[in-house]
Amino acid sequence: MDKITKIKTGNKFETLGSYSRAVAVGPWIFVSNTAGRNPRTGQIPDDVREQAEQVFANIEGALAALGASLADVVVSRVFIQDPADTPAVMEIVGARYRGIDPAATITCPPLGGTAYKVEIEVTAYRNAAGAQTEQRLISL
Repeated sequence: MDKITKIKTGNKFETLGSYSRAVAVGPWIFVSNTAGRNPRTGQIPDDVREQAEQVFANIEGALAALGASLADVVVSRVFIQDPADTPAVMEIVGARYRGIDPAATITCPPLGGTAYKVEIEVTAYRNAAGAQTEQRLISL
């Protein structure tokens, strides 16, 4: 059986909901839906772009704690509260994932509160960044 490692950040919602920020099972890493709350200040920026950048910082911290990086992400799920914010968020997502190109879902459901403008959940495969990659272009 593979070792399971669970990462907690001390966030009050992790305690309330009894979940982990990230869970690693062997090479697989599952990062919970992550908001743009600064873990040091507890603040959530009002600006959607600043929130998106903080979301990525939070995800990168969780991945780093498990010996991985954003370059190891193979699946991404982006949740945007207001559809009008989609272009701004996707610009940041595109810049962060350029060259990584994970499978992705982008949707606009209600989030856990109106302060949350964007949340992202990822699945990573440790050391995927170093794997031989083949990219194919197909027509559907």
